[in-house]
Amino acid sequence: MVTDRWLHLPSSAELPCSDDTPVDNEDQNLIPNILLFLLKFIWAERNDWFFGVDMGIYHTTGVSPLVPVVPDGFLSLGVERHKAGESRKSYVVWEEAGVVPMLALEVVSLTPGGEYDAKMATYARLGVLYYVIYNPQYWRRDQHQPFEVYKLQDGAYQLQIGEPYWMPEVGLGIGRSPYQDGTVVREALYWYSEQGRRYLTPEEQLERYRQRFGELLDE
Repeated sequence: MVTDRWLHLPSSAELPCSDDTPVDNEDQNLIPNILLFLLKFIWAERNDWFFGVDMGIYHTTGVSPLVPVVPDGFLSLGVERHKAGESRKSYVVWEEAGVVPMLALEVVSLTPGGEYDAKMATYARLGVLYYVIYNPQYWRRDQHQPFEVYKLQDGAYQLQIGEPYWMPEVGLGIGRSPYQDGTVVREALYWYSEQGRRYLTPEEQLERYRQRFGELLDE
């Protein structure tokens, strides 16, 4: 819905769908995509959420509504999962009834991208409630922790304590855990329940089923 104050702003069809900036490393796509595909499984029956990966967010709280902020991942609640049954090219706040993302995720790379200053300030102005910074490789360089969750309080982000960190407004927790990537075990971010149980991937669910089925056959 477009209100009067947004009448003269461009539509999503008129706005670039990307800033054409290449990602610095594989994790910037892998990590948010793991979270996305987990949500498709966890919230399969829900149609009131959208998770964007490397997608521009157009808003009116920056220098220009034509300049998007592009997180590695973000989650919005209370919006259609598929607008009119189609995929979004970008996330345009004035076409989403003013709903801003509830969570933004940045995966830090070799080239600093303002995750701890410029982007943090942008997300604060926009009103993003939770800001997650995942920095497994360069946290010593940046003098931060490998995994940090910030919550917007009184207009400023405050670093939160605890992992997995439970976000009641989202209805999910977030934290780190090993991820089987082919023959390699690496680290990734996952969603968690309020009780701190990690949501399993469909592949893990299938493997558990196979193991339990095999045990039954052996009895």
